[in-house]
Amino acid sequence: MAAYVIAELEVTNPEGYEAYRRQVPATLEKYGGNYIVRGGEIEAIEGESAGRMVILQFEDVAAAKRWYNSPEYQHIVGLRKANSTGRLTLVEGV
Repeated sequence: MAAYVIAELEVTNPEGYEAYRRQVPATLEKYGGNYIVRGGEIEAIEGESAGRMVILQFEDVAAAKRWYNSPEYQHIVGLRKANSTGRLTLVEGV
């Protein structure tokens, strides 16, 4: 069953975040992830929305966790955390 990682972020340092953003695609490719949404225009319909939203799709929850916990992603995750605030959520699809 497909799984999705949803990132809702406020970028606090665009230059520093750019270094992270450039490196993520290679980590996704290695673990079978792909972008569904990547930084498009956001319109809040109810409540407040984040400044940036990214939705990643994986084959299943296990694949998403392999990606997140991989040495490749853990090597760069500090760049995201240092240059943005927000949350990542893992959701099992139907």
